Amino acid sequence: MRLSKHDRRRRIVAELEQAPSLRVGELALLLSVSTETIRRDLEGLVADGALSRTYGGAVRSAPAEPGVNERHGLLVAERQRIARAAMPLLAGARLLLIGSGATTTHVARRIAVEMNGVTVITHAFGVATVLSLNPTIEVIMAPGRYHSGEGALHGAQTLRFLEDFTADWAILGASGVTAEGPSDALIEMAAVYGAMARRSRRRMVVADHAKHDALFAARYTPWAAVDALVTDRAPQGPLARALTGADVAVRLA
Repeated sequence: MRLSKHDRRRRIVAELEQAPSLRVGELALLLSVSTETIRRDLEGLVADGALSRTYGGAVRSAPAEPGVNERHGLLVAERQRIARAAMPLLAGARLLLIGSGATTTHVARRIAVEMNGVTVITHAFGVATVLSLNPTIEVIMAPGRYHSGEGALHGAQTLRFLEDFTADWAILGASGVTAEGPSDALIEMAAVYGAMARRSRRRMVVADHAKHDALFAARYTPWAAVDALVTDRAPQGPLARALTGADVAVRLA
């Protein structure tokens, strides 16, 4: 039986709860309607704020991510375990790039406790502050425009500055991790994380289980370019398959 417009749109939203993104053609086949009908449904759902359009399809609308100060108070125990689990991967590293975020700040705090004589380049004031606890660690701040919600610098100056370095590891957070890769709610920060990933020999994403299967505005690198995901719960479903297919080492805290 053909669904009403209301029921069809409710089904589209339900399908996007199960899959991070869907193509127009897939939805048309699933609901037995034309692609033009699906396009009209998607435009209506976008207007209602239920989802976001992509080229040729749609993704569920991502909630606004809290500012970094608020995030520091969330899932503290999980992030502390992730930070500890990340440390063995950094053995022998001399130059690190560390992105902004609550989890990366926890990793920086562990670096200050467990490592000596390393150089860290960061654009995040929180990361630089916790590293200052260890006087043997040289901290280099990237220049740029200040983003108050993230407590970090970004922009063309930041990206140009990073191009002059090649690090042993990039340590990067994410607002969400899906089968497509790690993504961030802030397009400006995603650009910096992407630059850090490109300027490092190895790349680590640190993300707690709440980030699993959450899709945000800007993917900053594919899994094929990531060496390790450090998290507190085993990924499931399409995310787990994507990590396996890209040969990403998953380290559980």
